[in-house]
Amino acid sequence: MTNANKIVNFMAQALDLARQAGPETDPNPRVGCVLVDANGAVIGQGRTQQVGGPHAEVMALRDAAARGLSVAGATAFVTLEPCAHHGRTGPCCDALAATGIGRVVASMADPNPLVAGQGFERLRAAGVAVQVGPGAEEARELNIGFFSRMVRKTPWVRLKAAASLDGKTGLRNGVSQWITSEPARADGHAWRARASAVLTGVGTVLEDDPRLDVRLVQTSRQPHVVVVDSQLQTPPGAQIFMAGRPVWIYAAAQDGAKAAALEARGASITFMPNAQGKVDLAAMLRDLARREVNELHVEAGHKLNGSLLREGLVDELLVYLAPKLIGDGLDMASGIHTGGPLADLAGALPLEFRTIERIGPDLRIVARVAGRDAF
Repeated sequence: MTNANKIVNFMAQALDLARQAGPETDPNPRVGCVLVDANGAVIGQGRTQQVGGPHAEVMALRDAAARGLSVAGATAFVTLEPCAHHGRTGPCCDALAATGIGRVVASMADPNPLVAGQGFERLRAAGVAVQVGPGAEEARELNIGFFSRMVRKTPWVRLKAAASLDGKTGLRNGVSQWITSEPARADGHAWRARASAVLTGVGTVLEDDPRLDVRLVQTSRQPHVVVVDSQLQTPPGAQIFMAGRPVWIYAAAQDGAKAAALEARGASITFMPNAQGKVDLAAMLRDLARREVNELHVEAGHKLNGSLLREGLVDELLVYLAPKLIGDGLDMASGIHTGGPLADLAGALPLEFRTIERIGPDLRIVARVAGRDAF
């Protein structure tokens, strides 16, 4: 096996560890690390732990120590640049250098301005050889929300919809349960689980009283809930209020009595009106980034979906299509184009299919808005 192939294989192992890290690392990125000695044997491995816990590099070093193995002169394969700042934990670049590691092979630089190449510089200054590049695309995709928050200062926005084959999300009378199958619903909960927060509109809260929690798959934590509610119509008794789970409500109109009732249930209310007296959605996304939201999972009605798409705030669509035809019904999104219905197909919103998979009897389509990942 060539040296290049060995690098690819060891980085693939590190990427597998990063995938196993799961959503509990949020808001930190999901990172994996594999330590390899001069003979090509794996002597330690680790992945980033729950936020506030050790990072992947430290876990790999601990693994090697537990095996009674020295890492002096070894190579560390890591899916992201070792951090170089004191955050919730110490700098990983210093932890690696202190052990006598000979080389670090990293997929890519950390986009966090507090790191951004400084980890590599400190490693090189300590005499550690550094190679960057293997597995970069996979590492970035795994942490697309973290990269979005660091570079664009907004979360990665993924809009989820369950619809019939003719694109209807419900009947005209509002009935929508259930268009898709139980396997599709469970898969949707897995996507909820990976997100930092779930966004909906007050219309959905009033009509469906959803819980918007993760319950059909195992999870170590529940994502936050975000509600766009211009007039503070969210009922204090709504099911979104669960013990220990933050609920962030964005409003446009002040109402002291309503605000007090919702805050008594634990809601955090932010008034963020635009010129039209609605919630400023773009400003809301910037605020959510400041709250360390990496991935924002949208489960809303056609009006809010349409507004997010019209304002160019959606990055990706997660659509489940059932083998059914409904005919006259509710659309996935309404009013997505400024100025009304299109007169020319050239004005259609361009998407790029990422994956198309069968989930039970349904299809799951992940489609990215063209150009949204170019940051």
